[in-house]
Amino acid sequence: MDASEYDYVIIGGGSAGCVLANRLSADPSISVLLLEAGGAARHPFYAWPAGFAKMTKGIGSWGWHTVAQKQLKGRVLRFTQAKVIGGGSSINAQLYTRGVPADYDAWVRDAGATGWSYRDVLPYFKRSENNQRFANEFHAYGGPLGVSNPVSPLPICEAFFQAGQEIGIPFNPDFNGAVQEGLGYYQLTQLDARRSSASTGFLDPVRSRPNLGVALQAQVLRIVVEAGRATGVDVVRRGSRSPGRIRARREIVLSAGAIGSPKLLMQSGIGPADHLQAVGVPVVSDLRGVGSNLQDHLDLFVICECTGDHTYDKYNRPQHAAWAGLQYLLFRRGPVASSLFETGGFWYADRAAGARSPDIQFHLGLGSGIEAGVARMRNAGVTLNTAYLRPRSRGTVRLADPDPATAPLIDPNYWSESFDRTMAIKGLRLAREILRQPAMRRFVQAEVLPGAGSDSDADLFEYACANAKTDHHPVGTCRIGTASDADAVVTPDLKLIGIEGLRVADASVMPFVPSCNTNAPTIMVAEKAADHILGRIGRSGS
Repeated sequence: MDASEYDYVIIGGGSAGCVLANRLSADPSISVLLLEAGGAARHPFYAWPAGFAKMTKGIGSWGWHTVAQKQLKGRVLRFTQAKVIGGGSSINAQLYTRGVPADYDAWVRDAGATGWSYRDVLPYFKRSENNQRFANEFHAYGGPLGVSNPVSPLPICEAFFQAGQEIGIPFNPDFNGAVQEGLGYYQLTQLDARRSSASTGFLDPVRSRPNLGVALQAQVLRIVVEAGRATGVDVVRRGSRSPGRIRARREIVLSAGAIGSPKLLMQSGIGPADHLQAVGVPVVSDLRGVGSNLQDHLDLFVICECTGDHTYDKYNRPQHAAWAGLQYLLFRRGPVASSLFETGGFWYADRAAGARSPDIQFHLGLGSGIEAGVARMRNAGVTLNTAYLRPRSRGTVRLADPDPATAPLIDPNYWSESFDRTMAIKGLRLAREILRQPAMRRFVQAEVLPGAGSDSDADLFEYACANAKTDHHPVGTCRIGTASDADAVVTPDLKLIGIEGLRVADASVMPFVPSCNTNAPTIMVAEKAADHILGRIGRSGS
């Protein structure tokens, strides 16, 4: 499909953009163009569940970093953002989690996001699902997104569940069901032991629609605004040095993610006027909320040496890696079929503090080489990651200069609220406690990091400053709110405040980060956005 004018132009072919391309182009009378700066997901690592471990740097990524984090002693963190069709869903660990009802009800109560309560959004979660196990009030099957259970769990996973029970944390067969509390196997965005990304699930089956265009390696430089309305985009396509202009007859939908969407708005002159003027971008619309309210989950971890080959570390050696590949090709089993983090759960940093729902999330990593800075051990290792789920700290995304090719200034502002640090360290202590339970003694020989000598809060703070990392869950930088809210960027129907013909639909619109991984909520946002765009939701939901 080759034209310079479409009804809808979608910027960003990530989790949200692929959903929107599918849903909007289902009407053959509507022409849709999806623009993605990255390329195709052709490398086998994209399809193999374990391949994500190779993609958090380099392949499929923009290669961005945070600015120095003041509360982490000036540490600069790698901040992976996907640059490939399917976006984060093409390179993530495939965990399918939604959070809890209170997350979405808080969007409505505390941010004015009318129509985004749990009752409102649950049907959109279900609409996407092709769940291989559950069909009940929380789940459905037959949707585009494969959701399945792990196919290659290891015995150490079951011991982890037992260890939780030994300190009062129950087993939970479904974190997206009636309760989130407990430890268990995550459901995964996989189908037949292959990654089910938004690209493979939503986009690939409809690529042949004559009314749908998909342009890869197409970098949008700015959104064109004329007389208060977004009318088109300037884009540099693959093989061209000069930009061309593509017009949108109805709307432009910005789905470039919690970093990319505010970056492009500011490049287009839409954002905080004082910042735009300071970096030399002409102001089109003074919208101070753009790029503010950045939230993310900061990850801490415990690494232990095992008593033997109880995890997948040995498959880093060539002879074992070859066997793992053969296992996968012949049987769709073994380490290549594992997301490596398919076990985990949700609990409380401090049960006595009265949290409304679990505020700590665990990911059991089936190896030690997954994290940086681990010295070689004689035996295999196991990692238990922990993240505080409802941070109070807020950061920003800003431009370094007017050049679209320049990386943005990403400042999550981790632990600017000391409460977050306190809760995160409590979560780290809880992870250590789980791994020290009797049920783990068959598998765990000794703690390597933080290490037996690191017990005080001061010790653990030093350890965190040196080792903390992002969980890759940025949200909030174009948040939903009422039109009268000076810090809101979009109204509940996702229309940009102050500019006609432009919506934002991705993780950036979430007022607060959900208590979970963010891929499934992002897909939900796009599902609901499609209904708003197509006029299927009345004023009561906007």
